[in-house]
Amino acid sequence: MLTIFDALRNITPETVLLRLWLAFLCGGAIGMERSFKNRPAGIRTHILICIGGAMAAMTGLYLYLNAGLSTDISRIGASVVSGLGFIGAGTIIVTKDQTIKGLTTAAGLWASGIIGVALGSGYYEGGIAATVLILLTESCFTSLSKRIPYTPEFRLALRYRHKLALDQVLRYCKDKRLSITDLQVTGSGDSDAPVYNAVISLRARGRLDMERLLEHIRSVPEILNVEELTV
Repeated sequence: MLTIFDALRNITPETVLLRLWLAFLCGGAIGMERSFKNRPAGIRTHILICIGGAMAAMTGLYLYLNAGLSTDISRIGASVVSGLGFIGAGTIIVTKDQTIKGLTTAAGLWASGIIGVALGSGYYEGGIAATVLILLTESCFTSLSKRIPYTPEFRLALRYRHKLALDQVLRYCKDKRLSITDLQVTGSGDSDAPVYNAVISLRARGRLDMERLLEHIRSVPEILNVEELTV
């Protein structure tokens, strides 16, 4: 640890104000970046969480050092870390196309609370360094993450008469390097002329010609119909 902060690690009125002010600045910096990107939790939410974490840590120190209570000074801070999960969950939403948004904001809220606990405990170096790294991650890695290739899942609905037809379709998908992530099969109650329905969730490992895939599946004997499902 840096020796320049050694004189500021004791609990005094001056250090209390310093820790709260640092929590205000660090939480505000993270929240400002989220506000610029119009995310659910902005500057005020991050400031409140960071200051709350700092107060929780200082309260534990005060009860142990000043009030003379034989308590675990880390228990309050640990409760803050676990309780932040409920707040972060409120920023996570699932859109109509089954994509998840708000995870980065939820993680930032959780990290802001931990930074507040660190600053409130007098660990200035860790809190400030974590703030800088979080800002770099949220601001600089956004464009990088968009360049990472990602192939979304798609679903096919099949209607067929014989179970061997489904086996041929699944074998063909594997040969074309398609990952089968889910399979749901239902059948009719007519034993004389049974008709089966299947929904296959797939993910391509490379480029995929959907029209060619559907055309091949339609050519499989006993396949009555195949179509791509849209969300």
